[in-house]
Amino acid sequence: MIEIQGLTKRYGGAAVVDDLSFAVGPGRVTGFLGPNGAGKSTTLRILVGLVQATSGSATIDGVPYAGLPDPLRRVGALLEATPVQRGRTAYRQLLALAQTHGLGRGRVEEVLDLVGLTSAAGRQASEYSLGMRQRLGIAAALLGEPSTLILDEPTNGLDPAGVHWLRNLLRAQAAEGRTVLVSSHLISEMALTADQLVVVGRGRLLADLPMAALTSGHASLEAAYLRLTGDAVEFSGGSR
Repeated sequence: MIEIQGLTKRYGGAAVVDDLSFAVGPGRVTGFLGPNGAGKSTTLRILVGLVQATSGSATIDGVPYAGLPDPLRRVGALLEATPVQRGRTAYRQLLALAQTHGLGRGRVEEVLDLVGLTSAAGRQASEYSLGMRQRLGIAAALLGEPSTLILDEPTNGLDPAGVHWLRNLLRAQAAEGRTVLVSSHLISEMALTADQLVVVGRGRLLADLPMAALTSGHASLEAAYLRLTGDAVEFSGGSR
């Protein structure tokens, strides 16, 4: 379970994340939505120990990420612009990660098959398209069979078939009892994927509701989202 309590992150005098609190439970896909600059990526980076909070807490199963024993087996994370070793093959990259965590070659082969990269496993990551690099990052997140998945914009670079594959993968992971938190700007895809939605704007919580409750009375999730975030958009185009 993921728990965010009173989380605040300031850069200078500006609060990028502002007293944010919510929880993400197992067995469902939770979508993490908000306009550009809403604090989503900063929240996720704090959650996996890459950024230090100004105040508040972010824990996974009651423990900060830095305190987790064997974190690869507890948390699988794919953050936006996750780096890859471009000079290594996909197989060698995953194998090196597996060996540092006591995982065997068999598990590497399993995740390569799961993300559809078996036939390209011997190619260097520098030869991969953006969508293939996303699949490689997802494979790395799944490598330790973690109980929690944290994915930031995982559909970036995926074609329609890839988006459909990812949707089914995330729902299957949740059905197996995992905690799944996914940040995305693809509102229409979240409408098909998520069970629960956490919506933020200007660093603050705007909604934490099941899909049906958030969309009740609206024509679509997009309509509900735009109404909810209308006053929280930092960068909007002017009308003519």
